[in-house]
Amino acid sequence: MSHHSFAPHVAVNAQLLAGDPSYRSAGVHHYTYQLLLRLPSAGCRVTALVGPTAQVPHGVAALRTRFPTHRPLVRILWEQIAQPVLLRRIGADLVHGPVNVVPLLSAVPSVVSVLDLSFLRFPQFFRPANRRYLRLFTRLSVRRAKRIIAISEHTAREVIQLLGATRDRIRVIYPGVDGDLFRPLPRMAVAAFRARHGLPERFALYVGTLEPRKNLVRLLQALATLPPSECPLLVVAGARGWYDEEVFAWVERLALEERVRFTGYVPSEELPLWYNAAHVFVYLSLYEGFGMPVLEALACGTPVLASAASAIPEAAGEGALLVNPTDVAAIADGLRSLFADELLREVLRAKGLAHASRFSWEKTAQETVALYHEALARTGD
Repeated sequence: MSHHSFAPHVAVNAQLLAGDPSYRSAGVHHYTYQLLLRLPSAGCRVTALVGPTAQVPHGVAALRTRFPTHRPLVRILWEQIAQPVLLRRIGADLVHGPVNVVPLLSAVPSVVSVLDLSFLRFPQFFRPANRRYLRLFTRLSVRRAKRIIAISEHTAREVIQLLGATRDRIRVIYPGVDGDLFRPLPRMAVAAFRARHGLPERFALYVGTLEPRKNLVRLLQALATLPPSECPLLVVAGARGWYDEEVFAWVERLALEERVRFTGYVPSEELPLWYNAAHVFVYLSLYEGFGMPVLEALACGTPVLASAASAIPEAAGEGALLVNPTDVAAIADGLRSLFADELLREVLRAKGLAHASRFSWEKTAQETVALYHEALARTGD
């Protein structure tokens, strides 16, 4: 039934949409924002339920709460107590929790997106209170939701294995990549950007929050084994997250101050320039639900060195050199070959651009709306 005459009214719990550039406005913010942006043209009425300062895409109805939902405890209470009341008041047909959690006591059917389950696989990397909340509410939400969106095949398997969900309720719907934003840019523009930031012709780039599962310490250890001629500079672009003191300590311990630069949070409109300017993009996480920066780098035509773990191979396709993220020597070898081997770079660049072209947010939104209809059609089960 592809010709849906009925446009469902979907409430999207977008409390995690950031108003301020912080680590929260990385993957989670991006996924939620892009969905909100594309859902209306994919055929549904959308109301975004947001916090006091969130930026909502133009043309999307927003219902703002006055509660400070950026504070985790306030948000949990809002999601579970206030949200069900609001859903009734606005007459929503369906509620979508884009980040692992739906209201458990609502009469309105729900769809939940599971972005990743790292808090179950690597609990030691999370603050205890955060971990306990995620563990309890993700489990209950997955049980409660009519349909579950997994953002990769790997995440779908994890939802079955770790949360006991059945395959028939899960759909794999990949995130997209914004091809207008992330694309190869003119050489002159990129050269001007390098000059403006005092960047060398060749450097490695990492984009993402600074947190333990991103595995930055092993990347630093690998860098330390290479002479500056083989990998002159590593740029770490991303906001500070949690438990990240170790990263800075290792820079000092390995005497890499001259070869590592921390930019802090990079606004998304500047990201394509960073990807384009980099010689190599590095993403060696131990665990990802998908790995959006990998796809963004590929869409910019930048060769990628990525982790062979979890969902990252799905994000990378054939456009990246994959290595075991726990093997420092393998990481160093990968860096060395990507800096030195021009033929390998060209092959990866072509394959990466082809792979990235298969992902779009329009497609993500269309598949998501099709799933809304499926969840609504079966209100009996």
